[in-house]
Amino acid sequence: MRVLGIETSCDETGVAVYDSEQGLLAHELYSQVAVHSEYGGVVPELASRDHVRKLIPLIDRVLNAADSHEKIDGVAYTSGPGLIGALLVGASVGRSLAYSLGCPAIGVHHMEGHLLAPLLEENPPAFPFVALLVSGGHTQLVEVKSIGDYTLLGESLDDAAGEAFDKTAKMLDLDYPGGPNVARIAEKGDRARFTFPRPMTDRPGLDFSFSGLKTFTLNTVTKYAGDNGLPDDQTCADIAAAFQEAVVDTLVIKCRRALKQCGMKTLVIAGGVSANTRLRIKLEQALAKINSRVFYARNEFCTDNGAMIAFAGCQRLLGEQHSALNIDVKPRWPLDSLPNT
Repeated sequence: MRVLGIETSCDETGVAVYDSEQGLLAHELYSQVAVHSEYGGVVPELASRDHVRKLIPLIDRVLNAADSHEKIDGVAYTSGPGLIGALLVGASVGRSLAYSLGCPAIGVHHMEGHLLAPLLEENPPAFPFVALLVSGGHTQLVEVKSIGDYTLLGESLDDAAGEAFDKTAKMLDLDYPGGPNVARIAEKGDRARFTFPRPMTDRPGLDFSFSGLKTFTLNTVTKYAGDNGLPDDQTCADIAAAFQEAVVDTLVIKCRRALKQCGMKTLVIAGGVSANTRLRIKLEQALAKINSRVFYARNEFCTDNGAMIAFAGCQRLLGEQHSALNIDVKPRWPLDSLPNT
């Protein structure tokens, strides 16, 4: 089966063609960072309008690159969770295109796309495994037995890890997108200068909470702020390093706990924050000590992309699942409510 995948859940327009026998044939991504950077975050209406402008030309280029204008057997599009206007653009185009081609369509869960993205690699993880889904909107630990067989183990009770990174970037007056910029200046910081809390690691369970860490960061920034309202550059780097270390340690502790609870030796990390170098290093070190392994997608497939939607959609379509003619998007959509393949 050859599937066209469309991703428009937030501020990136992703398109890809995946073939169940030949693998990924072509993919392209358009990022709206320049559109939203002057606002310090995503403006939903602007995101929707930009998807309208960019999606059709992007689809045309990807189909040309994959030599697939007449060879598409199914269309997959992100139908949630995400920004409702952005979701509607991709769903409308994807469902209409499938109808015109006379092929089935499938609405894909955005986080399932992230969860399955590491399976696009040459050395994919085998089922079952524990997955850490960590992004700007989600921080979840999931037991994965097979595609669609998901059990939620724990999630953030307030801010997601990626959201905490972005808010810390604003405190330090860093440009959007904030998470990568916090990680960048953290490389120059002294991780030992400040000791930040590791939230909810001193109690049992697999839930997360990052709002208190965010408040602790703000108080530290305020304490060391100069006349311009900010600490000096080195102190900003030290705060970024301490903050990042606290988030990473919290995630690592919970991942080890989840693997032990499920009796598994394989961890998958997915979502935008999974590209964080410090997180990868500390996870690999921690899991090596307990004879476990961590898998993740290549960096370009950690953030939102069309390849993960094409792949996830292909698995669903091969399982003879498809979406009805009506266009149905879900801004909120629990991952563990999905059917098995």
